[in-house]
Amino acid sequence: MPSRMMKTKTARKVRQARKGKARKRAQQNKGTTPVFPIHIKK
Repeated sequence: MPSRMMKTKTARKVRQARKGKARKRAQQNKGTTPVFPIHIKK
């Protein structure tokens, strides 16, 4: 059985890894560069 300290360390590590996952996923889906027109036909 793991000690209480190791449980805490593991939980902390998991929490840290989980942080920002939603933001990272959103950026990955929509891309990080802003959308702007390259070729404008006049």
